[in-house]
Amino acid sequence: MIDKIGGVNPLNNVQNIRKTENAARVSEDFDSIHLSDEAVEKAEAYYMEKVAAETPDVRADRIAEVKEKIKDPSYLSNAVIQSAAEKFMTSVGL
Repeated sequence: MIDKIGGVNPLNNVQNIRKTENAARVSEDFDSIHLSDEAVEKAEAYYMEKVAAETPDVRADRIAEVKEKIKDPSYLSNAVIQSAAEKFMTSVGL
């Protein structure tokens, strides 16, 4: 019985080699995902809607700042009014 304690089973060695060979083979096929143009557009629209919902409509800090500036009579000059008008026209696409 002493010979079976550390004995080598030739069949186990062949099976272990095959397992190693199979594990070494890596499939070169890669998974991929293709999204339709419609799905991409819907995802972008969903993201924009989410951002718009999370963004406050009124920036109270800017309103308070402008109110303070308007209280100063020297602030409202033709240059300031012209600049504001140009920025507004640019923002609406005119």
